[in-house]
Amino acid sequence: MHDLIIRDGLLVDGSGAPPRHADLAVQGDRIAAIGHDLGPARRSIDAAGRLVLPGWVDIHTHYDGQAMWDGELAPSSWHGVTTAVFGNCGVGFAPVRPGSAPYLINLMEGVEDIPGTVLAQGLDFRWESFPDYLDALADTPRALDIGAQVPHAALRFYVMGERGADHLQRPDSDQIATMGRLLEQALAAGALGFSTSRTTKHRAADGRPTPSLSADEPELHGLALALRRAGRGVLQVNSDFGPGEFEILRDAAALAGRPLSVLLLQTDHEPELWRQTLAQIHAARRDGLAVTGQIGSRPIGLVMGLETSMHPFASRPSWRELADLAPTARVARLRADAALRERLIHEPPALDSVVAQMIERALPKTFRLTEPVDYEPHPDDALVAQAARRGCHPLALALDWLLQDDGKGLLLYPFENYHAGNLDVVRQMLLDEATVCGLSDGGAHVGLICDASSPTTLLTHWARDRRRGPGLPLELLVRKQARDTALAYGLTDRGLLAPGLRADINVVDFERLNVRLPQVSYDLPAGGRRVLQRADGYDHTFVAGTETFCRGEPTGARPGRLLRGATAS
Repeated sequence: MHDLIIRDGLLVDGSGAPPRHADLAVQGDRIAAIGHDLGPARRSIDAAGRLVLPGWVDIHTHYDGQAMWDGELAPSSWHGVTTAVFGNCGVGFAPVRPGSAPYLINLMEGVEDIPGTVLAQGLDFRWESFPDYLDALADTPRALDIGAQVPHAALRFYVMGERGADHLQRPDSDQIATMGRLLEQALAAGALGFSTSRTTKHRAADGRPTPSLSADEPELHGLALALRRAGRGVLQVNSDFGPGEFEILRDAAALAGRPLSVLLLQTDHEPELWRQTLAQIHAARRDGLAVTGQIGSRPIGLVMGLETSMHPFASRPSWRELADLAPTARVARLRADAALRERLIHEPPALDSVVAQMIERALPKTFRLTEPVDYEPHPDDALVAQAARRGCHPLALALDWLLQDDGKGLLLYPFENYHAGNLDVVRQMLLDEATVCGLSDGGAHVGLICDASSPTTLLTHWARDRRRGPGLPLELLVRKQARDTALAYGLTDRGLLAPGLRADINVVDFERLNVRLPQVSYDLPAGGRRVLQRADGYDHTFVAGTETFCRGEPTGARPGRLLRGATAS
């Protein structure tokens, strides 16, 4: 007798094959059979009219800290994610010497917008080495499987001390050898890869660039040789891809003999650079290198509200009168004080404000967020365009929108993957065989971005709802977010509904599948703020054959485990 049979669902198995009606049987933590007339079971789920999908494998998250205090790993687990990989972009919390945690917190706060107070209270730093960190992760029961990568910044700082925080400093040969030895030990203990950041966007909270920004060939080659000696692990990179950059990374990957995974997105200042990078990825693949581009399913967008980290008035001097008020008191003051509203709208921003400069660029591409959430809004609906039609100041309209819903109104600024005001570029990326889904950034940018919901948007927008261009086949999208992502990290036992593989399963009501409006919550350690986004339509989520979510609510089960190393060479 099987433990579970999911009957009469429409299986989209993750292989890219067309959907088919079939039953799926589970025994223990594995899929036992797929077909018809599979016999009796201790539990049976009627999945008629439902999709039966693999659990999502999200390879680009930043739960390095949150995984220590949150066994649920919301919001990713709310969106059908059953495996999450973190330690991306070269930032994380191990290895760490006693007393040096404040630097790693400062770096994570700046690069990934996770408040330092949250991390300082939420993390006890009872580890020093990366293997110790993995042991600490393994101690926490959780609702999904997790995997961790060794972050370049932490490794560099551990070996070089304060010099390691300066990207202009170079390690000597002994320090490179030490970094390589520690990386090899971490990979042997179960790290899924090594990550580094080479983008000027990444800065610590105190303004210093990320330590690995300009690491040169001797340092990268020393680390690549450690990957080769270990015979396992992925090299994950976030880069600006300036002249010659891809060649440096390609050489490191070739030396390592390991997969290279790079972030691939469109920026406004170089809107065609992604095509050049993708062409370089294809050339490397033709030469036998395992290179993939991690892509998003929608624009990378900042969520702006009166309670988020950034909004159109954050750089106005008069905002100081409101910044420390409780949200309800702030809204009451804004509604009652017409003079204050006028100052916020018309006074110049604070001098030399980076926020002011960003807002100036953002306003023409800023949209109001309403339900149903539209991640491909038309440029005619942008804030500035609507204000012009109404004959009012754009900031007056922005303030009106933000004060809606008792001051919880939200705006969206799609600042990447949206240069032309549509998602045609994203569609091209999704269709390319050299790309896999990534960039959700679950657990990061908590006051501004909630792209952890992107696996849900991937299905709803591209397979069902798109109106501004052609969509994409459901089976392609499922493969991109399940089997392809799993194989990118050598996780051959998941991402596919097939006998003998892990019983990580989503049962989805596709008609009801939906991302809700983001909401601001204050549920992090130290009362920290974050933007969360829930989903509708996930009827059941199973991890290793155990139901973790039922109709959007957690069951309390914690079958998830720490993945120690990939299951493929």
